[in-house]
Amino acid sequence: MSVDGAAGRLKWRLSVRPVTLPGGSIHLEEAMVVAVVRVAAVGDVAQGTGTVIEAGDKTLALFNLNGTFYALDNTCTHMGGPLGEGDVQGNVVTCPWHGSQFDITTGEVIGPPARRPVAAYRASVENGEVMVEVADA
Repeated sequence: MSVDGAAGRLKWRLSVRPVTLPGGSIHLEEAMVVAVVRVAAVGDVAQGTGTVIEAGDKTLALFNLNGTFYALDNTCTHMGGPLGEGDVQGNVVTCPWHGSQFDITTGEVIGPPARRPVAAYRASVENGEVMVEVADA
């Protein structure tokens, strides 16, 4: 279900999580609201680069890899460096502060000193605008 709003679109996601109890199983349902936020025009981020953007109350790094957009938390998990200002080689971004490397498509650590991944957010293009899904926007 989608609801249009002034600041973007709100989408409802319903996920069903099975829970097994003695004597059988039941399904618990939980709903999560995500905001789909316009963060840039397609032409604002050159291919093979990244930039720092705001999506609701979150600061993210937005990357353009051959016309496909990816969004990561902008804060490196090592010492807080700005990943959107890092060097991009293929699908890897290098933190400009201490050289930690992350997979732009997943947020996973590729090289130290960081040991923990960064959060990744779903990005899409709609009518030439880059949209990012964030919870609590």
